[in-house]
Amino acid sequence: MTTEPLPLAPTGPTTSPAAEPALKDAAPPFMRTIKSFIKRAGRTTTGQTKALENLGPQFLLPYQTSLINFEEVFTDLAPNAPGNGSPVVLEIGFGMGEATAQIAATLPQTRFLCCEVHEPGVGALLKRIGENQLGNIRICAHDAVEVIDHMLPLGSLDGVHIFFPDPWHKTKHNKRRLIQAPLVAKLAARLKVGGYLHCATDWQPYAEQILDVLSHEPLLTNTAKLQHPELLGYAPKPHYRPLTKFEKRGLRLGHGVWDVVFERTTN
Repeated sequence: MTTEPLPLAPTGPTTSPAAEPALKDAAPPFMRTIKSFIKRAGRTTTGQTKALENLGPQFLLPYQTSLINFEEVFTDLAPNAPGNGSPVVLEIGFGMGEATAQIAATLPQTRFLCCEVHEPGVGALLKRIGENQLGNIRICAHDAVEVIDHMLPLGSLDGVHIFFPDPWHKTKHNKRRLIQAPLVAKLAARLKVGGYLHCATDWQPYAEQILDVLSHEPLLTNTAKLQHPELLGYAPKPHYRPLTKFEKRGLRLGHGVWDVVFERTTN
């Protein structure tokens, strides 16, 4: 799943703190930066439009330039909503939201803040939220990098999910890849000690880059490497990440999927 604008090599290697001063690593608001996504046209269906209209006010979190309090963000009367103090996971780029909805149903006591800028995808996830009565998802339809910079307090996350980001296959476009050292440093700083960063990709060169970048982040440790040395640094697919239709097809064709899971083990 890729982060788009709005609002397999082996398969096995297949609460928040008080608001703080302006974050020192926040980018200037108007600085030109290389985006990891491009604008793509997409038609929003009638069902997605209705979901945006009917469920958007409850489940969409407006972008803001001040730090958020997760206890306030998730305080409402949503069905099956988890209680205050439950884990918070950030998901970057959920595509059409199929896997996101399945994970949220599998982990009902975890709160998910999901970033996606593709309007049909946002509408599709809202539709799934309504159909499955999921109360543990909030969506910010905005560039995830700016959300991280301006909205997320340090040490506030229990996990981060980045599944199948755009691999930007051509060498000249590799600079557009989402998983780069500066972003990983921002994410690591926002994880609690014991929190995890989980990336998955079906493009081996990108898997190798992700493993390398995360290995050089001093706040993170490859705990999977210690537990599963036979996987050469990669992790077994965690139980909560479902196989997508695209992934199942790839596996049948002999393609690989690599999961990379690191944990914040130090302050």
